[in-house]
Amino acid sequence: MSIDKSLRRKNTLQRARNVLTRGERILQMQKDDRWADGKSPYGLPKTKVIKLVVKKAKKKEEKPAEGAEGEAAAAGATPAAAAPAAGGGKK
Repeated sequence: MSIDKSLRRKNTLQRARNVLTRGERILQMQKDDRWADGKSPYGLPKTKVIKLVVKKAKKKEEKPAEGAEGEAAAAGATPAAAAPAAGGGKK
């Protein structure tokens, strides 16, 4: 049974993989200076897969400013929000 196209995830190839292809393993070994030219690409040693975890940066400077603006907006919006409710609304 197959999955409908609308239910499939769009970024299936963007997740972290725990198995590298032979070419990726050779490139990783070249970066680590463990690969000698002319070496057979078969029987490669294991290589570690480094998983990157991207954390969102916290903006400490904007939080107090947003809170002050949010309180002022909420104070101004409270009377306006009560007026349409008293008017009866749409039928």
